[in-house]
Amino acid sequence: MAKRITERHRLALKLDNLNDSEVREVLDYISIMESMRRATTLPDLWEDELVALLADARENQRARQVFEWETVRRHAERRASTAAVAVHV
Repeated sequence: MAKRITERHRLALKLDNLNDSEVREVLDYISIMESMRRATTLPDLWEDELVALLADARENQRARQVFEWETVRRHAERRASTAAVAVHV
């Protein structure tokens, strides 16, 4: 009875057929996967505190206000344009 080849074995066989630059690309990809795994497993309390601090900063509060004003202005313009079209029709 023949043994089934495992995924790890299959990967090793494929790696043997790659040139050096392709192996570097695979290693870069693995490095990205590892860093993403670390990022999801480690709670980033410092980053959360930094985000909270920046969100409360005066400049960000002003930016949120401007964004809200722009949203209201766009809605008002849309309502005015649809009302104007309804009047002309």
